This record gives sequence, C-alpha cells and structure tokens, in this order.
Amino acid sequence: MASADMRQELVCSICLSIYTDPVTLRCGHNFCRVCIDRVLDTQEGAGAYTCPECRAECQERPALQRNITLCNIVESFLSTRPDQEETGIFCTYCVDSPVPAAKSCLLCEASLCDKHLRLHHTCLPSRNASHQSTSYVNPTTALGNRKCSVHKKILEYYCTEDSVCICVSCRLDGEHRGHLVEMLDEASEKKEEKLRNVLQKLTRKRAEAEKRVQSLQESRREDQEIAAGVIETVTALFRDIRRQLEDLEKRVLSEISRQEQRVSLSVSDLFQQLEIKKDELSGKMRHIEELCNVSDPVTVLQEPDTGDLCDTEDTERHDTQVRGAGDLDVGLISETLHTLSDIITGINTGIYVQEDTDILLDVATAGDTESDIMTGINIGIYVQEATALLLDVTTASNNIQISGDRKTASRSRIIQNHPVTPERFQCDQVISSRRFSSGRHYWEVDVSKSVGWMVGMCYPSIDRRGDQLHIGFNNKSWCVCRYNNQYSVIHDNIVIQLPDNIPCDRVRVYLDYEAGQISFYSLCDPIRHLHTYTAALTEPLHAALWVGGGCITICGGVRSWEKLP
Repeated sequence: MASADMRQELVCSICLSIYTDPVTLRCGHNFCRVCIDRVLDTQEGAGAYTCPECRAECQERPALQRNITLCNIVESFLSTRPDQEETGIFCTYCVDSPVPAAKSCLLCEASLCDKHLRLHHTCLPSRNASHQSTSYVNPTTALGNRKCSVHKKILEYYCTEDSVCICVSCRLDGEHRGHLVEMLDEASEKKEEKLRNVLQKLTRKRAEAEKRVQSLQESRREDQEIAAGVIETVTALFRDIRRQLEDLEKRVLSEISRQEQRVSLSVSDLFQQLEIKKDELSGKMRHIEELCNVSDPVTVLQEPDTGDLCDTEDTERHDTQVRGAGDLDVGLISETLHTLSDIITGINTGIYVQEDTDILLDVATAGDTESDIMTGINIGIYVQEATALLLDVTTASNNIQISGDRKTASRSRIIQNHPVTPERFQCDQVISSRRFSSGRHYWEVDVSKSVGWMVGMCYPSIDRRGDQLHIGFNNKSWCVCRYNNQYSVIHDNIVIQLPDNIPCDRVRVYLDYEAGQISFYSLCDPIRHLHTYTAALTEPLHAALWVGGGCITICGGVRSWEKLP
C-alpha cells in the first residue's frame, strides 16, 4: 500500500506515468519536461500560459526549473521497485526462480530478463538471425496483438487506405497489396502530430471557456454590487418617506386643530351675537304686544314705524356667517396633503418621470406599484383631472393683449383695435371662455410679473361698460387684488385689507359651487389662506383677470376635486 501511495505521488498528471526529468513551475506543480513543453507549445498565441493543474496564469512562457530532489526520489524508487517488477511479467527461461522480464520478443513470443536477452540476441545469432530491434518490446503478455492474425508475423506497416496495422506478407501478397502503406513509427508520429493539434485546439477552447467563466463571475459580482447599492438607496428612500409622512401627518393634524379652534371661536362669537339679537327681538315683541293691547288709536298711530323691526336681511346675514364659520377650510387641508403627492413624485424621480401638466411622460421601465401608490393617494384625498382653462379673446379690452396659447394677459400700450362687441370689457380685464356651474375646482395664476392685478371670478352677466364693471366692485364678482402695494379682497364694492407682508407671486382660486364658497390662497411656503367668500350662487362663474401693468399667466389648467364621503 505504501509503495502504491509513493508511486501515485511520482506520477505526471499529463502523461500519467512516473516522472521523466521532472521540472517545476512557479506555482510549485511538477511535470515531465517533455510533457509540459508540449502543453506550453499548444498555448502559444493564446495570450497567457496556464498551469495544467491549478490554472495559474502568467503572461510570459515560464522558465522550467529542474527538480533535483524529485529526480533523486524517482531514481531511488525505480532502483528499489523497477518497472519490470511492477508489471508482474517474469522471464520465460528463468524457471528456478522468477526474475522480472526486461523485454518481450515478438518472434519467439517469450519474455526475457537482461541475462537471457543478451544471450538471445548475441550468443545465438544463427537462431536469431531474423531478430531485429523491432522484435523486442517492453514486457507484455499480449504478444498476439502485436502479430498479424493471418500470417502470424510482426506488424510492421500501417495501411492508410484501410487504417489497419499489417505485416510484410499482407503488404506483398495479401489483400493490402498495392495499398499505400507507412512504417508504424512514421504513421504513429503523424497520428501523434494530429493528436497534438487537436490537443492544442482543445486547450485553446478550454482557456476561452475559463475566460468566459471568469467574465461571468465578474459580471455576477458587479450585479451583486449594483443590487446592494440599489437596496441601500431604496432603504434610505423609504426611511426618508416615512419621516416625511410623519411630518406631514403632524402638519395636517395641526392645521385641522387650528381651523377647529378658529371655527369654534367664530361660532362662539356668533352665538353671543345671536343671543343679544334674540333678547332684542324679545323686547321688541313685548313692546308690539303692548301696542296691540292699547285701545287708544292715537297712541298706536303715534308710535314710530316698526317695519324695520323684522329685518330679514340682517337675519340672513347671520345665517350666512354661521354657515361660513361652521366649515373647515378643506381646500387648505387638501393643499397641505399635496405634500404627499410631492413625496411620491420624489419616488418617481428615481423610477419614472411624471409631469402633472397637460403633457404626461410615460417611461417604459415604469412599474405599476408607484402608480398604484399615487392613485391610492388621489383616491384618499380627492380625485383630480387637469383640464384646459383659456382666456376668451372676445372679452378682452383693447388695452389687453392675449398670448397665442390664450393663457397670458398683458397690458399693452398699443391699442389692439378689437371689434366692438357686447361681450368686450371697456376696462383692462378679460374672463375665461370656460364657465363653472357645479362641482369643486381650483386654478392658479402667476402674478409675479405684474405690479397691479386682480384675480377672481364673476357671473357672465357682469357689466362690460359703466362704473361698476371692474371685478369685485359689484355684486356679481369676487377677487383678490394688489394695487399700490396693498393687498385686499373685494366683493360688492366692499374692500377688506390684507396684511402687507404677504409674499404673493402666485394665487390659487378655489371654487365649491354647491357650498357657494370662493376661496383665495397665496402659494407661498407654507400656503397662506387669504379669504373665503360664501354666497348663494345663482349663475355660472367665469375666471376673471384685471391687468394693471405687466402680465399675468394662468398656470396649467383647472383641477376638479371631490371631498371624501
């Protein structure tokens, strides 16, 4: 067993035989010098040389260092346990004691030790005159395979036409007569050359396969690194989203609480006013009852006129105030919730592009999950659709120039010479071609390029000429205004001054037609509620603009929204 283990350690991995002149590569593996030279020859031009054992690469052909220690071990092993003994073939003529055979004679079909081989070859020349060096082979028991099965002669030739080994009789007198034949050594060398070429191609293909394997491994590592980076980015993104959602929740709840307190205070004030009014009405009622019981007609007639005691208009005004004070500003709350859409837009920035204007860009790589999130938000807050809001050129005064897209109104020094029609305003204003007769809507105007402006809504029956045609200065229109660096809201010629420190470059108008509410907001940060008018609307409404200088522009379109049930 120990001998077998030792022999296994001394076998070349290329030829699978015991080392012959063993040499060492840089990686430490050993090979027969002839074997490794052949392998390195096949790797010429492949771009790199590799060890057949560990596939270690080097750009230049490695220098072969003779392994003297391994050479001595091989010699010692062969001297103590020669190949002859390993084969188990013994001399035919040593009958007294088995002696390992050195060669086998194909002619005699006998195996001979070194002693009998010398006697067989030299001492008996007459009997062995026909023996040549080709008659002797390494010890073998399959001597019959080395002879012709027909003529029982040594196989010396190779018939290239039939691809078989033949003897001299087959060549001269047998069925292979006249065929193209070669000596066995010559044919063997040619076949070995072909095999070496095949080995070179296979080695090259194996090297290419190894390169592809390395390339795939590198690609897999890169994919893993990319995936790790994406996971880290997405994790950070959703962590930030959770933080923003918590902040948004606090802002919305704070806004609702603030509005609830405001409504509660307003209702309390109105309640006190109504209590006082009720006491006054009770006193008047008692006075009237007393007059009704007076029998003297002179006294009754001399009492002042009581027609103003039942002022229904004053009562309706209080009812309107109660309704207005009892509603939360859903528009402002919804606008605060717009931040949630901004958060989703932040997600979309990393995944797909979406613009909430008249144009929607849809990238093919966009997934459905993010769209479902946005749709869920829209359903949870309100359902909105962006539609066009355009200015009606037929209503613009001669001092107003309307842009080609019908969204910008500019104050012009050049008279436009528009045809005079009943619909055209005499003052510097214009209304939209679209009218609103139901639903909830909002739209925005950029007023940053105008020094004086009015933005609001009006009935189509508003006067186009006269003293009360400006929006806000009649009972058919409502507006927010900037004039002489002062901000105000105006309706029915009643001006309510607003604080001077309002940053107002963009105005948003909310309309809740069924509730009869028109609200104005300044789109600063945070969004600021300017004023809400509550009225019983009797006609459709148009968006209305007055331009005192510069230009004002409608941004985007109209969005329609619905409150949750």
